Amino acid sequence: MTVCLLLLTVVALTAAVPAPRALVRSLWPEREPVVALWVWQCLVATVLMCCLAALTLGAAAVFHTVRDRVFAPAPPAVTAAYDLSVAPPWAVALTVLLASGAAWTTAMLARELVEARRRRDRTRAHLRERAPELPAGLPAARGPMLVLEDEYPDAWWMPGHPPQLVVTTGALHRLTDHQLDAVLTHERGHARAHHDWLLHLSSALATGFPHVPLFSHFCDQTHRLVELAADDTASRRCGHLTTALALIELNQHRGVLSCASSRRLLGERVDRLLEPPPRLLRRQRALTTTVAALVPLLPLLIAFAPGLTALG
Repeated sequence: MTVCLLLLTVVALTAAVPAPRALVRSLWPEREPVVALWVWQCLVATVLMCCLAALTLGAAAVFHTVRDRVFAPAPPAVTAAYDLSVAPPWAVALTVLLASGAAWTTAMLARELVEARRRRDRTRAHLRERAPELPAGLPAARGPMLVLEDEYPDAWWMPGHPPQLVVTTGALHRLTDHQLDAVLTHERGHARAHHDWLLHLSSALATGFPHVPLFSHFCDQTHRLVELAADDTASRRCGHLTTALALIELNQHRGVLSCASSRRLLGERVDRLLEPPPRLLRRQRALTTTVAALVPLLPLLIAFAPGLTALG
């Protein structure tokens, strides 16, 4: 068990500190934002799997009840391979620390989801106040698109049940048909990829553990990469120039296309659309995706190695 816990600690620290810093310095994520998002998620999953595996082994060593439940279906040789008879003091402290971290992570995720639901409810209430009144007998607008009478050009996707795409009349007047199609495709790209859930997860982890480099970088990069990914979705359908012009037209007054963007990111997005970087080769994308998917399995391999060795 001691060797397993040490190996899990090494893997977790590697994925939490040097790996995200190296990924931030890399240039390829700008070329493949979807693949980069997948790599970030796999790094986060690796750390969480390491913590969960270490918590399970530590709790099994410290608490007999947990040990009986975890190793109930296992042969005696497998239980003996983990050497759970005596738990060293540092294992007890590590178990308590990991249990506290798990509880804190759950609390931060629950808090983020509750606050997101409250913000969405407030936004929907505000939109109901701004929406024009319909003649008597007509149903309320519950379709996939809602048009607001507002000179300010704006467009955003509002998740929920049902999800709605909100567009102002200012955006309709300012954008051409092709540019409007690019904006709508951009926002639908966010919706289809469920970027809102990814943003909630990254924000919760960064808020709960602000000093962990992986989680802070994960939050920053997620907000950036989801916009680049949605830009790619729009440019593939409507063209790079059309998408860039739509981005500029919508942001002449406020400097952002969506709430997650910044002025600096806006300039990077426009430059990227006007001079699109070459994509990675299909073989490189497949290799990167596969390797990233295998990394979260490493904690499981470490945790099950003693038992598999005993069985073999």
